Amino acid sequence: MFFNVLKAKDIIELDELKFKREVLMENNDRNLSIIAIKKDEIIDTHTSAADAAVYVIDGEIELHFDAEKFKVEKGEILMFKKDMQHKVIALKDSKFLLIKI
Repeated sequence: MFFNVLKAKDIIELDELKFKREVLMENNDRNLSIIAIKKDEIIDTHTSAADAAVYVIDGEIELHFDAEKFKVEKGEILMFKKDMQHKVIALKDSKFLLIKI
């Protein structure tokens, strides 16, 4: 077992990059990642091999699932089942935790 206290909003910075992901913990298809993305950037359509939750640390993102879209703002969580196609659009410069379980 290990213990580590992290300030989530300070873990990752974009600088000149448009998108950056850092894996904090990983076990097969399950992981905890922090993602930073600049305003108007898109993470193209993909699926997750595990059930997932997105927690927005800072900013605002929009997740698109087929015909539905959800705006997720700072402090909010969106959960979804594995194998659902989705894409992410940054409405503001944003940072979020991606939790795959």
